[in-house]
Amino acid sequence: MSQRAGGLVGASHPRLDSIDKVTGTTCYAGDLKRPGLLYSRLVLSSEAHARIEMIDVEDALRVAGVVAVLTAADLPIVAEGPFRHNQPLARGEVVFAGQPVAMVVAESEASAEDGAEAVFVNYSPLRPVLDVERAMAPGSPLARLEQPGEALGGVEALHAGVGGGEGDAPEEDLSGNVLGQRFYRHGDVAGTLARSAAVVARRFRTSWVHQGYLEPQTATAWVEPNGALVVSTSTAGAFYTRDQLSKLFGLPAAKIRVKAETLGGAFGGKLLIVEPLVAGAALVLRRSVRLAFTRTEDFAAASPAPASVIELQIGALATGELTALDARIIFDRGTNAEWGYEEIVPTLIAGPYRWSAYSIRAYGVQTNRVGLGAYRAPSAPPAAFALESLIDELAQALGADPLDLRLGNVIDEGDAGVDGNAWPRVGARACLQRLRAHPLWSKRHGLPEGEGIGLAVATWPGANDPAAAACRLESDGGLTVITGVADMTGTENAFAVIAAETFGVPFEQVTVSMADTGSAPYAPVSAGSKITYTVGRAVEQAAADAREQLIRIAADELEVAPDDLEIVDGVIRPVGVPAGGLTVADIARRLFDFGSRHEPVEGHGRTAQTSLAPSTAAHLAHIRVDPDTGSVDVLSWIVAQDVGRALNLAMVEGQMRGGVAQGLGWALSEELIHDATGQLLTGSFLDYTIPSADAVPHIETLIVEVPAPDGPFGAKGMGEASVIAVPGAIANAIAAATGARMDELPMTAPRVWKALSCRRST
Repeated sequence: MSQRAGGLVGASHPRLDSIDKVTGTTCYAGDLKRPGLLYSRLVLSSEAHARIEMIDVEDALRVAGVVAVLTAADLPIVAEGPFRHNQPLARGEVVFAGQPVAMVVAESEASAEDGAEAVFVNYSPLRPVLDVERAMAPGSPLARLEQPGEALGGVEALHAGVGGGEGDAPEEDLSGNVLGQRFYRHGDVAGTLARSAAVVARRFRTSWVHQGYLEPQTATAWVEPNGALVVSTSTAGAFYTRDQLSKLFGLPAAKIRVKAETLGGAFGGKLLIVEPLVAGAALVLRRSVRLAFTRTEDFAAASPAPASVIELQIGALATGELTALDARIIFDRGTNAEWGYEEIVPTLIAGPYRWSAYSIRAYGVQTNRVGLGAYRAPSAPPAAFALESLIDELAQALGADPLDLRLGNVIDEGDAGVDGNAWPRVGARACLQRLRAHPLWSKRHGLPEGEGIGLAVATWPGANDPAAAACRLESDGGLTVITGVADMTGTENAFAVIAAETFGVPFEQVTVSMADTGSAPYAPVSAGSKITYTVGRAVEQAAADAREQLIRIAADELEVAPDDLEIVDGVIRPVGVPAGGLTVADIARRLFDFGSRHEPVEGHGRTAQTSLAPSTAAHLAHIRVDPDTGSVDVLSWIVAQDVGRALNLAMVEGQMRGGVAQGLGWALSEELIHDATGQLLTGSFLDYTIPSADAVPHIETLIVEVPAPDGPFGAKGMGEASVIAVPGAIANAIAAATGARMDELPMTAPRVWKALSCRRST
């Protein structure tokens, strides 16, 4: 279909949910009222690794108001396997401190809490495996005695486009804790590095990081009189959750309805953690059951982003041409046997650059920590932190401008990636050019002592999945878009712009309905920055279908050929005749009259994107380092990002600023810390420090538009790229300010001070 130019795309529009959220009338998953609702509380393991010898529930059952105490044997799960979904309550063996062991269900939250405290669990401790590198070594104790087989359902494809081009795995003697490996090889890496004019290498470490959402994991489940299981939940994927519950409990998918409620933040961290528990309890007790994690439970038992170890070496010729890349990457899977970051990171560690030779080895290793989950751009911030730090160090070794070095090697459309696939249209070069022209970059020399400006670049490959949408004309002339998307970042606003622009009505006349799986068109998981690109395309097709239907009806009413009509600002008129025609509302009223001779207007769109639309961003960080304490103050920030096409300018800028704010946490403060026995030490926001408003500087957004050929109006997903390069930009700014190179995240004040001290001593 030809794209219209009604002026809605690229303008700023208010969020459709802004008034409800500001006034506090938005209903979240924990606000749902149900008759006879039961409340649940979990009993969490005090051991990082142990056998469960006995669970004594008698005292708990005597607590007033307690209805039941459920253990793994009580849940009607039919899918076997040592995976978190299959074992939402530990069965025989606990594999991390904080793992749910039992579930107390009661008439009130207080009774559930008292009941949980009364449950006694007798453990036989086993040696925990906590160091990810030691866990790989032959002879290491196993983090899980019951070893995983085939997973219930892989999740890696939900988050990014991966695959292709694996080389032969090198022969290594590894322990059974290594659950996943990926290898990419091309060319003579050792010989190419030996012929390089400059080679830099460093070992990097990053920590476990929580997604930091404000609303903890929450879900409510009940069984309808007809036997249908209904789950109301704070989830990123309604259909994915439905399908996995169907497998777990052996129920037909049509007998399960999942409603994705308004999310109070997720960022990749809310997917099938609490739903198996409430669904199982509801099926057993035949009453409505709610589970809402406490903050401590969420930190201990949810699905944070994992720690990593990255050993990286890169080289370049004297002319500035990048030569070879040699990477060895280890990600701690914790107890997640289903998938790992090693699936995604090999294509990200190479960045948006050309390499003549490369060797990339990535490993996913199980330990006795909580199972990993996704967090905005899984694996990309650690990868960019390592690569972008070395690109800057390589520029210093060559005496080259770090921005020019990047521009000379940045990929363009058609260049081969390390996975063997050609890069599609990509905006990395355009983003760098915007920063080169910015005044802040020209001010990097001659700054006051202790101040520095750092540069880093990010790329996210994008993702794709099949999707569908519906678009219905209402009797008052309004347009309703119906999807099954979990709206976590304002995607409903993008859908409204797409539908309004395509159909030809004002933005204010569009309503977006996020329906449950019983009535919504299919939608994928809201992950990997693919919703606008996939579901948005289906919305565009549905709106176009509805528009064509209305045009045919109007042509009949006006006795004008359909090809001679257009819809502009809610008016159906002959092409080029602004004064003629009827409003959409006029026609709509006729459609719904008794005895109307016209069919209802309801468009449908379906899509299965097969191409990827990478998103890229380039960041400039201006920081000041206190030499006496090592604290880092961020003074200003510039981010240039390729968004394909900005559908709603306000939402795009908000995503970019939000990504930078989260990246500051990655870079400077956020870290889940465990003690030597695997116990979590940072189980609240008093101990786990996310950026406060006064720590976030003014963020200047430079929007770059390199349209995605298959995206709606050229748009692409853009939620990931804005966070990825933030740690790398700050690390390079610290180096510019002090000469000290940071190699561990987060770059806390003590770590920066130590690096400064080491530099002074040498």
